[in-house]
Amino acid sequence: MKVADAVPEFADAFDFEEFNRMQREALPVLVDTDHNVVASAPTASGKTALAELAICKTLSEGGTALFVAPMRALTNEKESEWERFEDLGYSVYVVTGERDLHPRRARHADVLVMTPEKVDSATRKHDSRRYDFVTDVDCVVIDEVHLLDSEGRGGVLEVTVSRLRRLCDPRFVALSATMPNVGDVADWLDAPPEATFAFGDDYRPVDLQTGVKTYTHGENSFADKYRRLYRALDLAEPHVREDGQALVFVASRQDAVSAAAKTRDELAERDVPVGSRGDYDFHNETKTLEDDRLRKAVLDGVAFHHAGLSKADRDRIETWFREGKIAVLFSTSTLAWGVNLPARCVIVRDTKYHDPLEGEVDISPLDLLQMLGRAGRPGYDDVGYGWVICDRSDADRYRRLLREGTEIESHLAADLDAHLNAEIAMGTLSDLDDVLSWLETTYYYVRAASEPAAYDFEGLRDRVRETLESLVDRGFVEMGSDLALDSTPLGRLASKYYLRLSTARAFRDLADRDRIDADAVLETVAAAAEFDSVSARQSEADAVDAVLGDDVPDLDDGGRKVLAILKASRSDSVPADLRSDAWIIRRNALRLLAALREFLDRFSGPRAANLARRLEARIEHGVSRDAVSLTAVDGVGAGRASTLATGGLSRPADVVAAGADELERAGISAGVAERLVESAADLPDVSVAWDDVPGSVAAGESELCEVRVRNAGGGARVGVRVTVNGVEMHEKTTYLSDVTTVPVGVFGADADTLDFRVEVSFPELPVRPFVAERTVGVE
Repeated sequence: MKVADAVPEFADAFDFEEFNRMQREALPVLVDTDHNVVASAPTASGKTALAELAICKTLSEGGTALFVAPMRALTNEKESEWERFEDLGYSVYVVTGERDLHPRRARHADVLVMTPEKVDSATRKHDSRRYDFVTDVDCVVIDEVHLLDSEGRGGVLEVTVSRLRRLCDPRFVALSATMPNVGDVADWLDAPPEATFAFGDDYRPVDLQTGVKTYTHGENSFADKYRRLYRALDLAEPHVREDGQALVFVASRQDAVSAAAKTRDELAERDVPVGSRGDYDFHNETKTLEDDRLRKAVLDGVAFHHAGLSKADRDRIETWFREGKIAVLFSTSTLAWGVNLPARCVIVRDTKYHDPLEGEVDISPLDLLQMLGRAGRPGYDDVGYGWVICDRSDADRYRRLLREGTEIESHLAADLDAHLNAEIAMGTLSDLDDVLSWLETTYYYVRAASEPAAYDFEGLRDRVRETLESLVDRGFVEMGSDLALDSTPLGRLASKYYLRLSTARAFRDLADRDRIDADAVLETVAAAAEFDSVSARQSEADAVDAVLGDDVPDLDDGGRKVLAILKASRSDSVPADLRSDAWIIRRNALRLLAALREFLDRFSGPRAANLARRLEARIEHGVSRDAVSLTAVDGVGAGRASTLATGGLSRPADVVAAGADELERAGISAGVAERLVESAADLPDVSVAWDDVPGSVAAGESELCEVRVRNAGGGARVGVRVTVNGVEMHEKTTYLSDVTTVPVGVFGADADTLDFRVEVSFPELPVRPFVAERTVGVE
């Protein structure tokens, strides 16, 4: 069947002219009905076209389609691929956490592309003007729906789909690699039998032969990598000698780089005929690569591919691999989910990888099957070969996986309390009946009904009731006598910031302390449940001790590692032994600090919130206490902040007072200097006037005065606190645009002097509190 005959209006949206057998069988249901559709098919069989057919039908009816991609990297690829829809006059808009959202563009988009986490975030805020576009979706295409089986992310996808069904009840089209229990997913999404497809291996364009190869595990993990690499090259060599190609998956970016370097030498030693050093044109093309190591490798027919490369370098490697100029390509798992880049031989060298937040973990069965599914080049190979290299103790497990596949389970139960809290916080569940009805919309419920013994289906409702009661007991939810439910401020903040509930409780407890200092804030973040699985390797122990010194907080080794990274990050001095995990730990800590700041603002006050905000800025920028306030100025990063602070400027107001000329003398170009002064002028410039406060007061007498707090800069929310001799007299929170007054009681007490202190804190800015003091004598 030709594309132009089936969907003439959208023929140019496809990069081929004729549908294959699998696509032809699914096409009538996708195009001629409104049924929800679930399709399971082997890798490389053309599932993307099914998604595009569903999108075409939606667009032809004037609707909006949402494509849910399993990884952020894939959202960017779809944006590029689907320029074909743009050429037909339709708007494609990618919404990810790394981009600024343009609500108007999202609202007018014909095709939205998002990850499950971003859809979750948007649907939680669906009643805001910023995210209301998510309730106007007519068709949701879930790519790789077997993500449901992911322990970390499956629950998010599950509740997000259930939420979308309640918000706008769109059509669902769920696509997946082979999954034995496709019927469970179909039951969950209400896809009828005629719209449920389980395409077998006979639909693969190239036959796939898989197997497991073992190696002898040694004492040294570094040496083990090379044992597995030599095993992989033994498997790849026969195919490479016959002009085939090998794709080898490894655990990390660094592993991809080092394995490629070693392979260049090894192939040369084995006299395997690869490389294009004699190709003058290709030699010139390689000069465009930005990565020097990659440039050297590709001329020898070897390359590596990972998310850390520039997009231009990744695109070139993919093109050259397709053209056969690269014989052996090493990649991280991201390529398994990404572009269609098949090879005759696919080898999974590493079945375990180091996760900074989880320690050493096994690659997921679904990731592994996805990788092996890349084997076999349509049009070039009759057979593809896929191999898993593992320790002997794991061999039977992987052989069973390759033989039987893996059923998709629900992982909602692991975080049921957090997901239930989120639904109540959004107001979508208002009583116990709502909760039980919501349960029946989850894949958890469907899977439990399918496997009642494994999931204890009979006790499911009781388990949900117990979870709800636990939320009430812990202060996240309030339940009325009529079983009506309402979220508490604690529950709403936990949902807003996607916190583990134990973390939210710890943040709330910190806010109740009489004294909150920097150590308490950082230790609370380091102890968060989000970091529970962080492991400290033996080689890191000395580095952690060097940072923490005699500080012995009540934390396990993983928590101490997190704390050491956070403390060292304040001065951009993370020890070399801790840097490999520092980036991901710091990124997660900054999210937690942003959440903690709002907890402190809500439950403790602006002073504590400002402390958390300054710590957040110091960890993000690696600057001193003196320089941190300057990071509030747009255009001032770590380097400029430190330079300005060294020159005696420590607050945005100092930058305004210095003026552009002074900044130029400090080495900043004229145009930049003017922009920095303008930006600094938009920030608060606070002063305190004591006009009504006398210089002295007679013993036994008292007088009620007013102190004026002025702001000559941009407006901001502030907390104003007045103390006398260390005792709080007055505190208030206000938006300070020009002037506010605070009462000051001057009374003749037993003390010889009255030491007044006015402190103005900025809960939302990393600017140090402004402090003014006045001493009144008692005569």
